[in-house]
Amino acid sequence: QVSPALRTPRLPVWLCSLSGRHGVLFGTDSRLLSDWKAERIFHLYFYSGQQEQTRTARLTIDTHSHRWEEAQREGPCSPGRRRPALEMAIRTKWAGATVSWNGTEPF
Repeated sequence: QVSPALRTPRLPVWLCSLSGRHGVLFGTDSRLLSDWKAERIFHLYFYSGQQEQTRTARLTIDTHSHRWEEAQREGPCSPGRRRPALEMAIRTKWAGATVSWNGTEPF
């Protein structure tokens, strides 16, 4: 028999496959599962277990950022506008959100 916690997680967790690498994206705030107001500014953590990742990345997600404040003169494919695959995956759930890597080098 499957535990109820496996069917309905108590904390938000996603298994990710990004550019051929697997990892876990998770949050420690259970309100993200039930309270849309908690989705304003929150933290998610990403761990891939890859050798080059020495610690879990702590990301700050802001879903009410102002996309129009980004530099308008850069084209969508210019180096300044390219985003890491993890950020793009996060934006599939929170479209237009900004992601702060908090000192971790984006991968």
